Amino acid sequence: MIYSNFQDIKLSSLGVGTMRLPLIEGSEKDTDIDVAQTEKMFDYAIKNGINYFDTAYAYHSGESENVTGKILSKYPRDNFYLATKFPGYDINNMDKVEEIFEEQLKKCRVDYFDFYLFHNVYEKNVDYYLDEKYGILDYLLKQKENGRIKHLGFSAHGSLEVMKKFLNAYGKYMEFCQIQLNYIDWTFQDAKAKVDLLNELNIPIWVMEPLRGGKLASLSDENTEKLKALRPNENIPSWAFRFLQSIPGVTVVLSGMSNLDQLKDNVHTYEENKPLNDAEFKAITDIAGGMLKTNTLPCTACRYCTSHCPKGIDIPRILELYNEHSFTGGGFIAPMAIAALPADKQPSACIACKSCEAVCPQQIKISEAMAEFSKKLGLKK
Repeated sequence: MIYSNFQDIKLSSLGVGTMRLPLIEGSEKDTDIDVAQTEKMFDYAIKNGINYFDTAYAYHSGESENVTGKILSKYPRDNFYLATKFPGYDINNMDKVEEIFEEQLKKCRVDYFDFYLFHNVYEKNVDYYLDEKYGILDYLLKQKENGRIKHLGFSAHGSLEVMKKFLNAYGKYMEFCQIQLNYIDWTFQDAKAKVDLLNELNIPIWVMEPLRGGKLASLSDENTEKLKALRPNENIPSWAFRFLQSIPGVTVVLSGMSNLDQLKDNVHTYEENKPLNDAEFKAITDIAGGMLKTNTLPCTACRYCTSHCPKGIDIPRILELYNEHSFTGGGFIAPMAIAALPADKQPSACIACKSCEAVCPQQIKISEAMAEFSKKLGLKK
């Protein structure tokens, strides 16, 4: 296992994410975690040098913290670093920081958290996180002062501008930041700009979704052959991790492994640090570009459309979220971001006048995309 330096400690460069733990065979309920299989995975991880475990209040509908705490409790406390998060993705939790924090300690069977995060800073909750009346930052800083939080950070699925807003207010307290980063999202979710921002501020980067929910675990035969020609002994999932080993500032990569075989493969990859050279980096990002062309709209954000929209809809932003939803095949990011918009700025507000289409250089059928997106998200006019 290779390690990364973080302040005065060494963290395994690969961490165990607990959002997709194995389920009991035959069950589709995410609370039915197969504890025996999970324990085998944790044991293998620790035996092979992984010392970072990441859970959250909401994972597996609350059961992830319970199971993670139960299994790790058999190990000496200094054998692992444990991270969890305050669930501010749900704004109804904003006034419950003390209650939830105390509950999390009990569920995880620990006296302190090594790493604690503001969970999922995004468009709808950033102002709540920053609202002093909830006292979230003050409470967490107090817990840090008392030794119940060793390191404080945040995770973000929001836009670059949302991250800037949060960091402008709380940046001096943030010791690390967790973002969605992989060779698809390098440009698709503007991850490169987020990496640049964090590096500029000297904030270490934690990575989530390195395999894009499994989408990067296998590629087409054509793309597989391109990569095999460059690194014959590297399997396809490893390319996603080698990409991340090439990005400055990346400290810990969290993989939500759901079986022992996946864990073994990833541990094997992290026996070495083998960043991509320039030709390999170009090859993998070119592949990402090709993958995105197959089921996304070619919006270049020229913004000619916005000046012609009588409803004042931010069409490029809507199409960006449309592409995210289409490529992912669903997911929570686009619905979450759309829900943060006023009703009169959502795609369902489009009146299909087609004024935007008349000036679109890419000749995108914007009105049809708006209608389709509204239907997928269940929005009503």
